[in-house]
Amino acid sequence: MKQENRSVRVAVVQASAVPFDSNACVDKAVRLVGAAAARGAKVIVFPEAFIGGYPKGLNYGLVVGARDPAGREEFRLYLDAAIEVPGPLTQRLGEAAAAHGAYVVMGVIERDGGTCYCTVLFFGPDGRLLGKHRKLMPTALERMIWGFGDGSTLTVVDSPYGKIGSVICWENYMPMLRMAMYAKGVALYCAPTADDRDTWLGSMQHVALEGRCFVLSACQFIRKSEFPSTVRVSLGDSPQALLMRGGSAIIDPLGKVLAGPDFEGETILTADLDLDEIGRGKFDFDVAGHYSRPDVFQLIVNEAPMPAVVAKKQE
Repeated sequence: MKQENRSVRVAVVQASAVPFDSNACVDKAVRLVGAAAARGAKVIVFPEAFIGGYPKGLNYGLVVGARDPAGREEFRLYLDAAIEVPGPLTQRLGEAAAAHGAYVVMGVIERDGGTCYCTVLFFGPDGRLLGKHRKLMPTALERMIWGFGDGSTLTVVDSPYGKIGSVICWENYMPMLRMAMYAKGVALYCAPTADDRDTWLGSMQHVALEGRCFVLSACQFIRKSEFPSTVRVSLGDSPQALLMRGGSAIIDPLGKVLAGPDFEGETILTADLDLDEIGRGKFDFDVAGHYSRPDVFQLIVNEAPMPAVVAKKQE
């Protein structure tokens, strides 16, 4: 789709969730959408698991071969805080997007039956829920609290600024997933994350250069004190211990950092994107086009939904 606009102001939100309290998270998200829009942003990206919370420092009482009762209760609280998609809270998020005429890319913990998924939701400037992406591969202990997404939510959505897609945290280290997204023509590559290490910025610059796309990465800035006393947080010696320090950034298609990384606190980073930079970058490198070698390498992507139960009616 040819872009109608050749420039756009975008924002990445670096803020703490309100862990285990999705109503309070949505209240905060609505305020932050307004604050980013007031700065002129038309695309607003939030961190991984912003609604529901990323349970940094929790181990849920897990050891190989055993679980403890307190950990089961902690998971129940987390499951109860996860949101239905669509549902009343997604309706509120859509209304916030519509109120400010912005695309909003929101990290949530989604509840489907008895399973939590780490999900990104895409809202349009008319308030519609345009689609979602469920994280394909939870990392390490995340696998005990989140289900696995399938290929049916490798979503990109159309916008006047090019296609918007999302790859979550360490999914960005999956080369075949990145290639699938590049083949979809993603222009605004959103990377919500919980990785606040110094090495993350270099990874995001690599993605921008590899995909010749803009990369918008958002991470939380959160302290231990934000978590309720009903759960056990094993990291940090004091309530003020910093569990995630941010590092959000915006990067152009040739790897130039346009905003961030910021490690100082909650903030909203903005940048004005010259969308023609994408075409200029494709001149000498189009990884899914003229720089590919399909005679040697081909990627097969299964985008079919993979439900656990399929009902078949008798004929």
